[in-house]
Amino acid sequence: MARKPQDDPKLDMTPMIDVVFELIIFFVVTIKQEDILSKLNVNRPATNNAISSQQNDDEEKCEIQIATNRHRPDRRHDGVYVIGDAQSTQRREVELPDVKEYLKKSIQRRAGRQKVAEIPVIVKASEASHHGALTDLLDLCYELGLRNINVFTL
Repeated sequence: MARKPQDDPKLDMTPMIDVVFELIIFFVVTIKQEDILSKLNVNRPATNNAISSQQNDDEEKCEIQIATNRHRPDRRHDGVYVIGDAQSTQRREVELPDVKEYLKKSIQRRAGRQKVAEIPVIVKASEASHHGALTDLLDLCYELGLRNINVFTL
């Protein structure tokens, strides 16, 4: 018996495409995504015991406020910084170079007791202040090696 020659055999791709799409849907539905929020490094509220020890360290914090500069609107950004320790009642307005000197003195006062990166710095920026003043201050802290920086809005 002789075989009949086949006329142009064709492979039907439709079932193969269907299977590929079903596999894609299966993998998309069953993939477990990482929980990004669980991996963030966040300072959580402290327990009561830790709060009492933190109250003793309040004088160790440096506090810097960024205020708006209404007197010189021609400037690139505010550049008005109010410095003083967290418990201090004496505060004064200074420019960025004076803030650098203030932070250097704070670092020297705490030398030996704390690592420079662990010295807490509190930055309070008014809502009306420009971002340039804040970024200049954060750059300054980074330059001095300060890493424990907390930023608040007034």
